[in-house]
Amino acid sequence: MANHSKSKRPTDHRMKQNDCLTFILFVCTANRFRSPLAEAYFKKMLTTIGAAQTWRVESAGTWVSQSLPPTPEAIEEAEKRNLDITAHLSRSINETLLSQADLILVMESGQKEALTNEFPEIKRKIYLLTEICGGLPYNLPDPYVTHDPPAQIAREIEELIENKFNCIYQYFVQKTVNVNKT
Repeated sequence: MANHSKSKRPTDHRMKQNDCLTFILFVCTANRFRSPLAEAYFKKMLTTIGAAQTWRVESAGTWVSQSLPPTPEAIEEAEKRNLDITAHLSRSINETLLSQADLILVMESGQKEALTNEFPEIKRKIYLLTEICGGLPYNLPDPYVTHDPPAQIAREIEELIENKFNCIYQYFVQKTVNVNKT
């Protein structure tokens, strides 16, 4: 995208939202365990490299009827990783969030399928967290449905974010550099 203004900053529409360059949205079912943990861990990784101020990272759920805090297990797993998600309140996915997001990372193939069916325009920017950056696509189970241990799911989310962070970060940094050059 060409930058026709005299400002050194890109005129990209994303700059107007919290002065951020990149918006990543994590999505799960209730927005009370998996996606808040993924959001918090990705933010921690950004903070570690001093890039948190130029990114917008949020989460939402596909099946949220009311705003609720994270589950006790999510808070416990977050605390083990020096993350504080106690102020988080669940919220439902909506068209505005989906259209604003540069990358949408879901936990289950059914979520990806449902969102792309309802919002076909997001198809090019929605991925399973497991498949982004060349990973094998598989579902990250909801511990409240499958009864998998929450600690195991939290550990898997942490490992996925750690393993995929550099790829995601570099992709958007390179994309931003290319926007600034035009």
